[in-house]
Amino acid sequence: MSIKVGFIGTGNMGTAIIKGMAGNKDIELLGFDLNSEILEKLNKECGLKAKSSARELATESDFVVLAVKPQYAENVLEDITQELNDKKCLISIAAGLTVDRLKEFTGNSCPVVRVMPNTPALVNEGVFAVCIDDKHLTDAQKEFAGVMFESLGDVHILSEKQFDAFTGVIGSGPAYIFYFMEALIESGVELGLTRPQATSMVSKLFAGSTKLAIESDKHISELREMVTSPAGTTVEALVHLDRTATRANIIDAVHKCYERSIELGKN
Repeated sequence: MSIKVGFIGTGNMGTAIIKGMAGNKDIELLGFDLNSEILEKLNKECGLKAKSSARELATESDFVVLAVKPQYAENVLEDITQELNDKKCLISIAAGLTVDRLKEFTGNSCPVVRVMPNTPALVNEGVFAVCIDDKHLTDAQKEFAGVMFESLGDVHILSEKQFDAFTGVIGSGPAYIFYFMEALIESGVELGLTRPQATSMVSKLFAGSTKLAIESDKHISELREMVTSPAGTTVEALVHLDRTATRANIIDAVHKCYERSIELGKN
């Protein structure tokens, strides 16, 4: 018997997860979204079965994936609470919503898994934090929650108390990377490269450096030292970054994100 996985919300991340799960003959995909065109497209591409309401979807699903913006989550969950029970499992990718708050919204009617993705999941290179702390989860539900995102990247089973740290470093991490990429691109333009040239070069720089970091058996510091010759050009730039406390500012920025994540979880 196939496992029925229903998605409430088929935006960018919801769609990425659906596409990642498509083709698994042991899974039947269901979906509800106010945008019927998206549902029709996913039906053609992934075999997803569109449902007319969130309640209908919840009634028919074994796993209900909440993929809406956090501000809409409470209303959606209150609407489907009567269709939930301890045989079903709610999987939430809504940022900032703790397991306790999700269970409060559903009247504690079903076990809950909290998931934090990051945007590279859109190209199957994501990093996922999965919380299976809820003591009401069955072993089968825990196992499924741990593997359902594997086609989209790396999955890390974390306790919920680690989620704010994950958010600070990984969840928001792509924005830091793109911020640094933008700065390098602007530097290239200032020094005479065309914007398309600088953008292409910097994008390949990050892709190549990341691949080297993943595939090399050398520590990150050793890889940096490989480029840093005594009295050379690179060390001049790196010493300037150290003198202006760039490393400390990055660490402080991550802490700011971490602290904000904690605040949002309390609201």
